[in-house]
Amino acid sequence: MRALICLVFIFSVSFGQASSYMPPVFPDADREPKVHSTRAVVDQLFNEHMEKQHLPGLVYGVVLDGKLVYSGAFGYSNLEKKHRADESSLFRIASMSKSFTALAILQLRDAGKLNLDDWASKYIPEMKNLKYLAIDAPAITIRHLLTHGAGFPEDNPWGDRQLADTDADLRKLMADGPSFSNVPGLQYEYSNVGFALLGQIVQVVSGMDFQEYTRERIFKPLGMNSTVWEYEESPERKLALGYSWAHEAFELVPLVHHGSYGAMGGLITSIEDFARYVSLHLAGWPPRNDADTGPLKRSSLREMHHPWRFSRMNTGFRYPSGRECATVNAYGYGLGWSSDCQGRVTVGHSGGLPGFGSNWTMMPQYGLAVMSFDNRTYGGTSGINLGVLDTILAMTNLQPLKLPPSDILKKRQQQLASLLPDWKDAEKSGLFAENFFLDNPIKNLHQWTALPFEKAGKIIGMKEIVPENQLRGTFILEGEKTNIAVFFTLTPEPIPLIQQVRMRSVGKEQ
Repeated sequence: MRALICLVFIFSVSFGQASSYMPPVFPDADREPKVHSTRAVVDQLFNEHMEKQHLPGLVYGVVLDGKLVYSGAFGYSNLEKKHRADESSLFRIASMSKSFTALAILQLRDAGKLNLDDWASKYIPEMKNLKYLAIDAPAITIRHLLTHGAGFPEDNPWGDRQLADTDADLRKLMADGPSFSNVPGLQYEYSNVGFALLGQIVQVVSGMDFQEYTRERIFKPLGMNSTVWEYEESPERKLALGYSWAHEAFELVPLVHHGSYGAMGGLITSIEDFARYVSLHLAGWPPRNDADTGPLKRSSLREMHHPWRFSRMNTGFRYPSGRECATVNAYGYGLGWSSDCQGRVTVGHSGGLPGFGSNWTMMPQYGLAVMSFDNRTYGGTSGINLGVLDTILAMTNLQPLKLPPSDILKKRQQQLASLLPDWKDAEKSGLFAENFFLDNPIKNLHQWTALPFEKAGKIIGMKEIVPENQLRGTFILEGEKTNIAVFFTLTPEPIPLIQQVRMRSVGKEQ
């Protein structure tokens, strides 16, 4: 059947202003006990992963609604001294560091000290004479650097070996003229150089050393008191050493000092500390009206999570369980973004360096996150973290954020339903926007409405509207024989009116 209609009309009767914002809420009342009940299974998954991947040690944590619900640790942080890994062990988390650098940039932007569309050369003069691949290439901006769109080549694993380079080394690379794989702004290509340059911008704009800035403006406000960039600042008993696995044996990988590339991958932290950082990001959701007191505004956190630069689509993606579910991937500001075939969004980042592997993945729609660190070269945990999240959701049937219907949606639902199926005096009701009856003459409305109501039989009830947002939603009219789904959307006017309506017959189960 053809989709139904749109309503709008200039009216003389006042219905009052649209209601205030209604933020989404989690429908489960027992979320934490549900998630906590998965601990034994999750422990087993991580333990099996550690043994299969030959990891000297592995630590993990599960965060829900801003709380570290449970954590676990296996193996050793230091094989030579037989130091057992635990939730306070300090692991180098490699490229998971990038979001801290991005957060620092956004703090400075929010303070009015820079603009994301500023040319990077404004702050790093050595970039003023870069030789791009084409004469029509745009100059590199801060936004290009944040989203891996500056045109630098993918530089793993070369970049991993530059961690201790000095600021002078990095600036000389720019002055000498780096090689480009593409023109800026054209496509996604992962660049450690780009985030090292962002670290330089933080220093120039703030007037503070990068380590000092992040310690004072990020770590201290969050209570991340054990987190450092320089390994010599870590207590020896807590510091995880890195190893490689070859020829059926572990080999120690020497730690390197913090340098200019630390901003892309040098952070050293614990599960206990990092849980506080994850909680900050989860607290960015949903948009709401309560006090905003974090070290970065909630709106800027959500901006970090947004898929600003497309990276790829994987039509054959499979979860570790074997379930096939296509995904689309993009990059935000220092964070990766993905959405799967079920519309489940994940945000986070992996990390890999000689001696270490890590990942954190959160699902803002569910208020849920998993993080895990290990101390084997490129001992990635991205797959296991995603599998753990998938397992937790399957075991708990945890429900995502649910948007309550706004007052204006509920009001328009009742008013629209009262006119159906005859549309009696609809043109005089003042409920419809000016386009509605121009787009849908009343005689057509009668014709398009007749069939679904004939199929439904007597209308015996109406379900609550399910909103898509504050001004759009669908409700069900329950019929004796079948149901009718009624979709409508409202205008952006101060007093929102109905601009479009569509109807379709649906089964009784809906």
